[in-house]
Amino acid sequence: MKAFMINKYGKNSKGHINNIPEPVVGENDVLVEVHAASLNPLDFKIRNGEFKIILPYKTPLLLGHDVAGVIVKVGSCVQHFKVGDEIYSRPRDHSIGSFAEFIAIHEDDVALKPKNITMEEAASIPLVGLTAWQVLVEKARLKKGEKVFIQAGAGGVGTFAIQLAKHLGATVATTTSSANSDFVKNLGADVVIDYKNEKFETILSDYDVVLNSQDANTLEKSLSILKQGGNVFSISGPPTPEFAEALGSPWFVKLVTYVLSRSIKRKAKQLDVGFDFVFMRANGKQLSEITALIEAGVISPIVHKIFAFDEINEAMAYVEEGHVQGKIVIKIKGK
Repeated sequence: MKAFMINKYGKNSKGHINNIPEPVVGENDVLVEVHAASLNPLDFKIRNGEFKIILPYKTPLLLGHDVAGVIVKVGSCVQHFKVGDEIYSRPRDHSIGSFAEFIAIHEDDVALKPKNITMEEAASIPLVGLTAWQVLVEKARLKKGEKVFIQAGAGGVGTFAIQLAKHLGATVATTTSSANSDFVKNLGADVVIDYKNEKFETILSDYDVVLNSQDANTLEKSLSILKQGGNVFSISGPPTPEFAEALGSPWFVKLVTYVLSRSIKRKAKQLDVGFDFVFMRANGKQLSEITALIEAGVISPIVHKIFAFDEINEAMAYVEEGHVQGKIVIKIKGK
């Protein structure tokens, strides 16, 4: 099969489409013919080597964290899916590789594709949808009437999280450029801050939850807008020892995460607020909950642009530049 591989870590490392064997299908796996995949910042951050400490992949490496396609084979112990099912998924870490014609995925990571959207739209959802779900529903337990600050509202996670937070009944604030102001308001944002000309930390106060996706400086400022007992959930770091423990990391990784997160955890404690690092995990059951919301019209996928299979390098550079509304999708099968 054809697959997009990177041979070494590095910001300037270019991937290549190679011919490799089809995946081996385990007893709990489904083999999926990939119709579409999508790009996430996680892809180029892994390529750049930024996550080697917690995700020590070996090269050559097949990237791709989102997939939509059709099941063409099932393992002997698969119970919930059959050949011909249209599915979507964010495969678990160390089983990624959706930039290919086929991928084997554990059935626990799979959900039926929403019937009312295309393969390309479905491929845009899993990673960002699960990230938003695990922050807002699972961790924050966001309730009606609470206030949540979702940074970078026009981005992949932001566009999904705004819609989900509004469905949960929250008041939503977000940051974006002035050009995207109407766009995020249409998604449901109540308070829109132009990050180029305004300082969110002087405008927002008494918030219950922050979804942080930006740098360390923005994270520190986010602590100050929370009410007492509020919580900031960061998907951009720093990782914590608790995360390393859950991952089963060796002692030296736990030590590194302790050092990296010590300052922000201390500042959060001083302000009597909470800090937690969230690195989303594959979860087919949660993705099925998301399917129901999409089919009900509660949440709509936002696809900015679709690239061809042989344009993944260009697509990755496009995502790295920023300023994408929603997601960039790679069309694997079909013209």
